[in-house]
Amino acid sequence: MDALESIRGFLRCETPDSWIAAALADQETMLIDHAHCEQKAAATAMSLMYRYPDRAELLIKMARLAREELVHFEQVLHLMTKRGIEFRHLTAARYASGLRDHMSKQEPQRLIDVLIIGAYVEARSCERFARIAPHLDEELGAFYTSLLKSEGRHYLNYLKLARLYAKAPIDERVAYFADIEAELILSGDEQFRFHSGTPIAA
Repeated sequence: MDALESIRGFLRCETPDSWIAAALADQETMLIDHAHCEQKAAATAMSLMYRYPDRAELLIKMARLAREELVHFEQVLHLMTKRGIEFRHLTAARYASGLRDHMSKQEPQRLIDVLIIGAYVEARSCERFARIAPHLDEELGAFYTSLLKSEGRHYLNYLKLARLYAKAPIDERVAYFADIEAELILSGDEQFRFHSGTPIAA
């Protein structure tokens, strides 16, 4: 089973067609927010390295992930520059905070939840790249397709780390966050972002 097939089984829903339409209609916002997502992904990996310095496997995988996400950030910025799009602040999507609102505040469960959430963020990113790439221009479509392998690996690494550090099976916790993630994707969302929910017509 390849990573994309595994991801489609991991997620409870696929990206709605209405999100694809919104992204195609506002590719500038999609690219700017995508850049922010890569930046935040690198920051999350670095934060985990600082918070859990005694976890050797986590340090190795997060160091690699942070490097890759920063390369992706740079690549998105390059594409934006070629298209005359300026990087600027955007208000954050509700997606990541909507997942984090449900994580435990107590260790070691907090770490496990952070890792599971990381797996969902990476899995959804990969699924969206695959869904939208065929609809984009040749350059952007090829770039998004090129990201599938690394994003799929990031999803698997987060999930493997969660299982490694858990004191018990995590299937129930994964299923718990699966329901929350699907609700965030399928429910109406007034704001368009890379990880936003189903667009609400203006």
